[in-house]
Amino acid sequence: MKKIGLISDTHSYLDDAVFEYFKSCDEIWHAGDFGTIEVADALAAFKPFKGVYGNIDGKDIRIQYPENLRFKCEEVDVWMTHIGGYPGRYAPAVKSEIYLHPPQLFICGHSHILKVQYDKKLQCLHLNPGAAGKQGWHKVRTLMRFDINVNKIENLEIIELANR
Repeated sequence: MKKIGLISDTHSYLDDAVFEYFKSCDEIWHAGDFGTIEVADALAAFKPFKGVYGNIDGKDIRIQYPENLRFKCEEVDVWMTHIGGYPGRYAPAVKSEIYLHPPQLFICGHSHILKVQYDKKLQCLHLNPGAAGKQGWHKVRTLMRFDINVNKIENLEIIELANR
């Protein structure tokens, strides 16, 4: 079993509380819009780390992190990207691939809207952790934690950091 900390849209701001909330996690995943490479470096120094770049991220981040990351965690097929859309309205860049080869867990950021939705058609759980940074129109900064236990996603928690 792996405990995952999921974060997105930090936009150059990394709240110290993230480290407290993610201290029990085995890995941290960032779904893009780091803002600065220092945010990525701080998280990577803290725990094993995976991330994708977002639309605001510069060359330094894009060299180190891909646009799309597809991997296995335990026995779960995971796809993480920044701009992914959501069930029924997937982004054009991912739409054909997600229908041809759906993952079990699809993670994206970008919208700053925290979302947990199951796509029955694809049998895929869609997660967007909202935004942990201070830039954007969201009102509350958010994170997620969950466990991957062999082939199941369990114990999903929504964490509200503070008002933006």
